Amino acid sequence: MRSRYHIHDPAPAHFVTGTIIEWLPVFTTSARCDILVDALLYCREHKALRIHAWVILDNHFHAILAAPDLTRVLADFKRYTAKALLAQLKTDQCDWLLNQLSYFRLKHKVESEHQIWQEGSHPQAILSDEMMQQKLEYLHNNPVKRGLVASQEHWRHSSAHEWLPGGMPLLRCDGWR
Repeated sequence: MRSRYHIHDPAPAHFVTGTIIEWLPVFTTSARCDILVDALLYCREHKALRIHAWVILDNHFHAILAAPDLTRVLADFKRYTAKALLAQLKTDQCDWLLNQLSYFRLKHKVESEHQIWQEGSHPQAILSDEMMQQKLEYLHNNPVKRGLVASQEHWRHSSAHEWLPGGMPLLRCDGWR
């Protein structure tokens, strides 16, 4: 994963973004979104990932995450989800999207016929409560700003459900402090 952005201090949580190559709409079914949710759960259980917030949209996700080796966890996460997403796209017979993922594959990506993720995750360390609040608002309001829902808690694939009375989130978040 090449990027000009790096995680220099793994101690604080980081706001990260994972973007589909050329912003293609991969996360348009629950089955495809569930691949990311399940992978986050796996990384929590097996790679010491702490999940503070998350949202999945059609062509990218945002999350606030922490781990002792967050760079490695994100690389493993993207590698695994890329394979699982390609398998799901084949099951869905989504040939037009598979063709696009092949066409836009960067030439140095020789280990696969397709490319799911853009390189990098643009990590930003969360260094204060104010910064955490700003990133939470941005992350949870993303579906609202795009006109997909009227209120952030209406978006199914988001940690905004965490704050609803009696809410049933797909994935419970870890505490901030």
